[in-house]
Amino acid sequence: MRFATPNYFWLLLLIPVLIGFFIWTYQRKQAALARFASLSLLPRLAPNTNRNRHIVKWTFFLLFFTFMVWALARPQFGVKMEMIERRGVDVIVALDVSKSMLAEDIAPSRLERAKHEIGKLIDLLRGDRIGLIVFAGHSYVQCPLTLDYGAAEMFLDVVTTDWISVQGTALADAIRQSTKAFRSEAKKYKVLVLLSDGEDHEGDAVDAAQKAAKEGVRIYTVGIGSQSGAPIPIRRRGSNVVYKKDKNGDLVMTRLNPVTLEKIALEGNGKYFHARTNLDLVQIYDEIASMEKKELGANKVAMYEERYQLFLLCALVFLLLEFFVPERVKRKEEWRGRVA
Repeated sequence: MRFATPNYFWLLLLIPVLIGFFIWTYQRKQAALARFASLSLLPRLAPNTNRNRHIVKWTFFLLFFTFMVWALARPQFGVKMEMIERRGVDVIVALDVSKSMLAEDIAPSRLERAKHEIGKLIDLLRGDRIGLIVFAGHSYVQCPLTLDYGAAEMFLDVVTTDWISVQGTALADAIRQSTKAFRSEAKKYKVLVLLSDGEDHEGDAVDAAQKAAKEGVRIYTVGIGSQSGAPIPIRRRGSNVVYKKDKNGDLVMTRLNPVTLEKIALEGNGKYFHARTNLDLVQIYDEIASMEKKELGANKVAMYEERYQLFLLCALVFLLLEFFVPERVKRKEEWRGRVA
């Protein structure tokens, strides 16, 4: 036996509380009756009352509560094999890991916030394959297309700006590398989500986007950062932060370049999103979910039979018993008249 939602068993911790509440209310009722008359006289003054009925009703209620918790936990036993067909699209996420992504105009930093939101996007996927490209001065495949979302998140977690030694932002190379990573001749079912601050040091990203679109790749770009700019922290000494400076000793400011990212999205038949302070990839997922899906194969999966109905039936029986058991006992009185 297994349980689909075992967290509901925590509700069983309320049973001692319910028992304590029953004892407390019973004692208060007895104290109130004691003020009315001696407890030894109550059976004669109120012959229709029976304290055992109260215990029985509470027992039925506790049994109802217990079986209802088991029903909510959804017990499952009995296995049957079913063929599950997977349908979806291929999604490549290209993440900028250049030093400019260390800027903190989006807390805690551009890179960490982007990783967090990519993780949320992975959690939303249902049957779609996911892959990860990291890029700076050049790019490479961090995680090939996979249906193993847990593995994809593990590859994502370890990404840092030290992952690529060649610095810069080669958007065109990232797009070309992503296009190759799809490894499919179909001219559809391909989505590229590119997250960057848009600083392009090659200059041919738009041309790369045009070629990717001809291969059926739809490109969504996400601009991370602010156009006002932010310094780039490169080293920390305790509470002091050292920021990147140019040859003249001036502070280097990194700014979002939305124009390039907008052009890439336009040529890639996708959309551009500005992260601002609230980066959320749910909108992109909605776009992906509405796309035509392709067959990604079929797997034989063990399906467990739901058996919560038995426990739900028992819970309802005890609830009805608690409702119909009266608190008072009906006594048949005999009339004793006087015979003349």
